[in-house]
Amino acid sequence: MKAQTGLTLDRVTLGLGGVRLLGPLSLTVAPGEIVTLMGPSGSGKSSLLALICGTLDPVFTTSGQMLLNGRPLDGLPPERRGVGILFQDDLLFPHLSVGENLAFALPPGLRGRAARRARVEAALAEAGMAGFADRDPATLSGGQRARAALMRTLLAEPAALLLDEPFSKLDAKLKTRFRDFVFDHARGLGLPTLLVTHDPADAAATGGPVIEQPATADPPQRSS
Repeated sequence: MKAQTGLTLDRVTLGLGGVRLLGPLSLTVAPGEIVTLMGPSGSGKSSLLALICGTLDPVFTTSGQMLLNGRPLDGLPPERRGVGILFQDDLLFPHLSVGENLAFALPPGLRGRAARRARVEAALAEAGMAGFADRDPATLSGGQRARAALMRTLLAEPAALLLDEPFSKLDAKLKTRFRDFVFDHARGLGLPTLLVTHDPADAAATGGPVIEQPATADPPQRSS
């Protein structure tokens, strides 16, 4: 298969206990594009993201090929894949300050305490959280925690972004604001982005292609 810019899945399948949960799935998510994978619980959506990240439990069986900007991901450890992921829960470390949480994701090539602090402060300001670096994560609102989690993910400078239903626990008003915040950043940074959700409103908000993943192993259908 010819390598393409973006995130490419080529005939990817996912199974468990002899049952095919997902696929074969082939798609390319272009830089700045947001593709949505929808389907019921148990249809393999989140497991697919774990497969792309390199964190899938080995109890699953898989086949097919995954490439990011033409580079095969198969067999690479998670830290070398260049893939960022945002979950339902923000997963901020409770024993670290807000700034330390973000600094945890900074690439090792950024050296010097002042430079690293400046990068964190800039990210917080971009999230509307200037001056929050020394705050305890427990003092943040739900929306602030969500924004901090996104900025931490982006500070790692991923080449692709995966979204595992990150809006599902937010109330309707906060969901809309945070969803726009995430999508604007993904597009602005030119990140190929794959969203899994069961909410049609999330899919519609992307303005991108939607793949309906059935509960069976029938081939998924893609629509625009």
